[in-house]
Amino acid sequence: MGTWSIGHWIVVAIVLLLLFGTNRLRNLGSDLAAGLKGFKQGMADGNAEPAKLEADPKQTASAEPKKEPSREA
Repeated sequence: MGTWSIGHWIVVAIVLLLLFGTNRLRNLGSDLAAGLKGFKQGMADGNAEPAKLEADPKQTASAEPKKEPSREA
């Protein structure tokens, strides 16, 4: 009762295919792989150089949206 046999895994695979379809499962697998790759790169980059905590004041000033003058009829 503790471990699942190959028959159980086949039934689970069939149910997943029926619920999600092969296209969605394929996309899910590739998205998961890309996420893991990005996580590994982030961990490697994080060990190489510490991140800067201060924001650049020039970037924050330019990020503010400009207000348009109101138009009254």
